[in-house]
Amino acid sequence: MQVDGDIDGHTHVDKKLVISETGCVKGDVYAEHFIVNGEFDGTCYADKVEILAKGDVTGTIYSDDLSIEAGGRFNGSTAPAPEKQVVELSDIKETKTSAERQKVQQSSSK
Repeated sequence: MQVDGDIDGHTHVDKKLVISETGCVKGDVYAEHFIVNGEFDGTCYADKVEILAKGDVTGTIYSDDLSIEAGGRFNGSTAPAPEKQVVELSDIKETKTSAERQKVQQSSSK
């Protein structure tokens, strides 16, 4: 998705979000790949963030892959991407146990 105008609010994109030179986004951004060549003010959660030569970013970036081209501006803080919560082993065991109980109940009722 490419932004050439203004967005004020939360933006969720599955793949790539590009803010062009004329674009301005304020709010939280969630994307796999975030490219800024316009203005961004807010919090960004992305696997990869690129601030291009005309990009102006203010806020917080949560990413493990950040690059800033010469001329690009960033005023804020960065932090590692939050770890994605993997399904807990106890949840898997409980699901498996529940499924086994249902199977036994179905077999005994026949």
